[in-house]
Amino acid sequence: MSNQAQEARAALGARLRGFRKDAGFSSGRAFAAATGWQESKVSRIENGKQAASEADIRIWCERTNTQDQVPDLVATVRHIDELWLEWRRQFQEGAEKRQTKALPIYSKTKVFRIWHPTLIWGTLQTAEYAAETFNQVVDFFEIPNDAEVATAKRLERQRYLTQGDRIFNVLLAEQALYSNFGGPEVMRGQLDRLLAVIGLPRLSLGFIPRSAPLAIWPGNSFSMFDDKLVLVETYSAEFSVTQPREIQLYGKAFSYLKRSAVYGKAARDLILSANRHFEQM
Repeated sequence: MSNQAQEARAALGARLRGFRKDAGFSSGRAFAAATGWQESKVSRIENGKQAASEADIRIWCERTNTQDQVPDLVATVRHIDELWLEWRRQFQEGAEKRQTKALPIYSKTKVFRIWHPTLIWGTLQTAEYAAETFNQVVDFFEIPNDAEVATAKRLERQRYLTQGDRIFNVLLAEQALYSNFGGPEVMRGQLDRLLAVIGLPRLSLGFIPRSAPLAIWPGNSFSMFDDKLVLVETYSAEFSVTQPREIQLYGKAFSYLKRSAVYGKAARDLILSANRHFEQM
């Protein structure tokens, strides 16, 4: 869980503890008896160790006579959920919904900063490459197979590369050129796509060579949308960072990663080398 989500959960717990004490329940044990819960549950919620469900909030407010706080507290719980979204929950109806949800964010953003150590960034993907990634998502999370629809929705983002005055700062590790999605033919098509877009006037596409000295460890992939939002992906979940202090850290990490990157002709040469690699397979 992100620091921001953890801090928000701890703050909610402290607020609920205050309601309990104001209602005359001097101990967690007394409140547990009134709710029929385990005392440990009360303790975990108050200390931010367990997420309170919306049902928990309603019971808590009923027992502490603070029903007027329910809407605000439920909104807080939902906000915390948004900060840490398990992929399985996001994908329960398939992958297309998540792609649709991203479009308004892309539409509003003026400056993008993208880091991915192993994959080609979604907006630069070919249809064949994107389809292969979604096939893997469907298989891994065992979700409804809507890979074709999800691929079409992802490709809608590509219009932003040439529309408006958006700035795209995209940084990939050299490994992203070699991570084999779909076999040599799909990869050669993907690499040709990179050669076609690398000269776009508002796209800065750089690569960190595999043996380049690093100023910071690669970490997880992340996408920065202006200085308002950072999305970080893990195998189990995607978490949103909106706290300025944390966003500043991701901005600093991006600047450190850039120190190791190559651009222009050197970047094209890396793409061409990867292309020759797949031609020989």
